[in-house]
Amino acid sequence: MTHSSNADYAATVLRVSSGVLFLAHGLLKVNVFTVAGTVGYFESLGLPGLLAYLTIFAELAGGVALILGVATRLTALALIPVLLGATWVHSGNGWLFSAEGGGWEFPLYWAVVLGATALLGSGAFALKTPGLQNTLGRFA
Repeated sequence: MTHSSNADYAATVLRVSSGVLFLAHGLLKVNVFTVAGTVGYFESLGLPGLLAYLTIFAELAGGVALILGVATRLTALALIPVLLGATWVHSGNGWLFSAEGGGWEFPLYWAVVLGATALLGSGAFALKTPGLQNTLGRFA
């Protein structure tokens, strides 16, 4: 029997809560803003529309992977650029996320949380993917 430590449980809380937030943000872009609306918003910022599709995919797939604990370290690292992009988008609105248009404090903090998640790994209650772990070693 494997015994989990407090750090394993803490890693699980960070992993799962970030996964749920990513799913919520991805579904917001699909169901509320719509995919076309999200593409239009990205283009209004001077970004290629393709980046909106990639962001939605990253948020949805990354959210599921984090919740399940699949390739947690790689997933967390892969999602950091999404949050740094959101930090850049919101940077002109001021620091506080409660500012009109949202500030940059929340996406930057979330990027730091993902950095901690990448360092901690999956924690407890994660799906183990032996083939992936054998291939990627400690990064899976």
